[in-house]
Amino acid sequence: MSDARQLRPIDAVFFDFSGTLLSVEPAADWLHRASSPLGLEFTDTESAELIERLLRAGRPGGPAPTGLTDGLAELYAARDLTPEQHRDAYVALMTRAGLPHPELADALYDAMFPPEAWVPYPDSAVVLETLHARGIKVAVVSNIAHDLRPTFDHHGLTRWIDAFVFSYEVDAMKPSPKIFAAACAAVGVEPERALMVGDTLADAGAAESGIPALVLPASPPGAVHGLAAVLALAGI
Repeated sequence: MSDARQLRPIDAVFFDFSGTLLSVEPAADWLHRASSPLGLEFTDTESAELIERLLRAGRPGGPAPTGLTDGLAELYAARDLTPEQHRDAYVALMTRAGLPHPELADALYDAMFPPEAWVPYPDSAVVLETLHARGIKVAVVSNIAHDLRPTFDHHGLTRWIDAFVFSYEVDAMKPSPKIFAAACAAVGVEPERALMVGDTLADAGAAESGIPALVLPASPPGAVHGLAAVLALAGI
């Protein structure tokens, strides 16, 4: 491990957003946030059944949906390139869940945007702060179709972030080399001196751009996520 670090020193770490630095809030909180303004109330059983259907259909920030028709599959694949495509894709996905109110799909979509709908992993702040203190550049590189900066501001994390690189702003989604090149340019590092940290195969695609990748499967909200491994790889 130490020899590898000497051969490939890390000058920058790129972090994915959802499932890497922050977790989407528990699904029950999300449903309540969306349904309350519509005057909708559910029993515990009704809530649990609806949440199960929404998770299968494709909750934003949740597992990837399956069983998509050709048109919806195409829309979902390009969802993070524009805000309009993102909304269209997820509203269509959630409509598949058999919602009890016609306005609930849009309400559920809007309920994912407040900063409080996202929960930082307990080890995120200390890892970001430590990297920053050691002079290692940090960028958030996310497939997303809206600005995450207010969310990082809300949780006090922005002070340790040197750059934000979002798919809708650079017109490219991970694993496209274009978004990783934009991240390298944003913090002024060569690919071989960066590390990509994420939770999906799209993040692992950084390796095709010459950037080593660490993939940590998403943890539940509030769980320590194992980000200490990043410090170990950076020789800290």
